[in-house]
Amino acid sequence: MGELTHFNGAGRARMVDVSEKNQTLRTATAGAAVKVSAETFALIMEGGLKKGDVLGVAQVAGIMGAKKNAELIPMCHPIQITGADIEFFPDAEAHVIAIEATVRCKGETGVEMEALTAASVAALTIYDMCKAVQRDIEIGEICLLSKTGGKSGDYFRERG
Repeated sequence: MGELTHFNGAGRARMVDVSEKNQTLRTATAGAAVKVSAETFALIMEGGLKKGDVLGVAQVAGIMGAKKNAELIPMCHPIQITGADIEFFPDAEAHVIAIEATVRCKGETGVEMEALTAASVAALTIYDMCKAVQRDIEIGEICLLSKTGGKSGDYFRERG
């Protein structure tokens, strides 16, 4: 790991200049997990919540989150995303919905933050749509799962 890059010589915040970097294909996948009760899990899977299709809405919200990332995270560059997708992996035994958000672009900077924002927004949307039936929903395990492209090379999180 190198030094922190979002500070200028005076120690003040700055947006990193990426104008000298080469454009490359970049991808990132981030994950999150939402733990609910057995009853809430069943309602999500059966489409029984009054607000509608929880996972369908969370998928669209996650994609929107990726697109709005630079508006939310101050030092992130607004980038031209070429693709974004959200996948859900429901675990009926643990009452957990695992989320994987994958984002792609061709550019000078990576899409890790866009993927992390997408996974987080999808998780928050599940919470929002289910909070009327359960308040103690847990959101956790938000992390970068993989990234490809760019000068720093590829990264794949070790699954443990």
